[in-house]
Amino acid sequence: MSVTAAHAAPTSASAAPRGVRANPWLTLIAVSFGLFMVGLDGTVVSIANSAIASDLHASTSELQWVTNSYLLALAAALILGGKLGDRFGRRTLYLVGVVGFTLASVAIGLAGSIEGVIAFRAVQGLFGAMLMPNTLAMLRAVFPPKKFGMAVGIWAMISSVATALGPIVGGFLVEHVSWESVFYINAPIGVIAFVFSILVLPQSKNEAAASEKFDVPGIALLALGLLAVVFGVVKGETWGWTSAGTLGSIIAGLVVLVLFGWYETWVRNPLLPMRLFRNPALTVGTIVTALNFFIMLGVIFFVMLYMQNVRGYSPIESGVRTLPLSLASMVAAPLGAKLTDKYGPRLSMPLGMVLQAGASFAMLSWSADSSYTTMWLPFVALGLGVGMVMSASSDAIVGNAPVRDGGVAGGLQATALQVGGALGTSVLVSLISSRVGSTLTGELTDAGVPGPVATRLEEAKDAVSMGVAPVADAMPAQLRAAVTEGSQAAFMNGVHTAVVVTGILAVIGAVLAALGIRTKANGHTKSEPVVARA
Repeated sequence: MSVTAAHAAPTSASAAPRGVRANPWLTLIAVSFGLFMVGLDGTVVSIANSAIASDLHASTSELQWVTNSYLLALAAALILGGKLGDRFGRRTLYLVGVVGFTLASVAIGLAGSIEGVIAFRAVQGLFGAMLMPNTLAMLRAVFPPKKFGMAVGIWAMISSVATALGPIVGGFLVEHVSWESVFYINAPIGVIAFVFSILVLPQSKNEAAASEKFDVPGIALLALGLLAVVFGVVKGETWGWTSAGTLGSIIAGLVVLVLFGWYETWVRNPLLPMRLFRNPALTVGTIVTALNFFIMLGVIFFVMLYMQNVRGYSPIESGVRTLPLSLASMVAAPLGAKLTDKYGPRLSMPLGMVLQAGASFAMLSWSADSSYTTMWLPFVALGLGVGMVMSASSDAIVGNAPVRDGGVAGGLQATALQVGGALGTSVLVSLISSRVGSTLTGELTDAGVPGPVATRLEEAKDAVSMGVAPVADAMPAQLRAAVTEGSQAAFMNGVHTAVVVTGILAVIGAVLAALGIRTKANGHTKSEPVVARA
């Protein structure tokens, strides 16, 4: 369904506001503060991982949970957050999310233990789930059809700006203040977001939803299914991918998610209306969104480890060197919005995924001592691809949903984004760790490490999987050099395995978008009549 068709659907938003609350551009500015805070948080945490691990003595698995506890809580509650916004007011849920996210950020910095950081990151994710889907839903409610694509492009650009500044700001704070300060930075942003939003945001909601029975079983089934799948993937590294625990958790989660989908087709007032998926553009957009962030967050995670632990750059130097990725994404977001508005997502979405595939395969040329000239081009291609897909998927998902389901559609997009990100981080780190474990001894011996020493150093697999060579001051200089060379070679083996996987997934996403989205002559996606009437 085209954006125009979607807006033609009867809206149940509250009465049209007057004054500053009638200005859609002020609404865009207000929600951008919250979006910026969440986007900044994602990249500053990536660059702070090494400092967190060192200060709190965190293992690789615990470090993964610093990211995944947030992503998992966020993913499990995003559709619920959108549904609550549709029912009780998107402005209200957005403001609750801003306040809770800000307080949780401060609590993370004060936690003092890795367990506390992980717990408060989960709390942060729950409040982020109230904030994120309602940003798009409010834009969906206040912008006219012809300007919605432009608004989405700016929305995506703001997210990209936050991504661009995150490594720089985070690197500076980690290097000159502390890792805790990367969370404290959310406090002033949150205060500004709350005050400005109180003044300018209009209230919008689905008035008819107030009398609907809330879908509690649907909430439980969705949360349990997502938790089980992601938990199984995260634990696959330590339990083994073919272990009963890993396979049982993943299969159980998938079964619960299938049950959730079946239940939602029969319940009178579903949490996630299955009729939305009758629109092929919305369905494909959801899948490609998940692949987009699987690649982006997964790649960023190991690139930061590579920069700091293998290349020896400081946090701020790492941030500066990855700036081409973020700046390219910032440029690509409005460009993708223009292309999508003119030709539809059938062009911009596959093009973005092809760029990501090219970036992934180009990273196969990286080594432990590669020059920077081999890095910036893949960074640019990856950033362009991510930004282009972000704009196109927003149009395909939120732009193809009825206005009354704006919060749910925003939650669906954000859920796909966060689940993809959580799986990307977990799967790629697990692949790197597995590859390191299978090649470490051989690489060490090839580098000149004596066999018995190489065998003993297998116990340091977790450290090598983070790019850290297990050397000690007591080692002779020649042995230290050999251990470093072999460890870095094993880590790069893991990185090469990871980028092959991301490249293949990007190609699959491009093909899916090209074949699964139909377009009209004017470039907009074709609609399914049943969705347009919803």
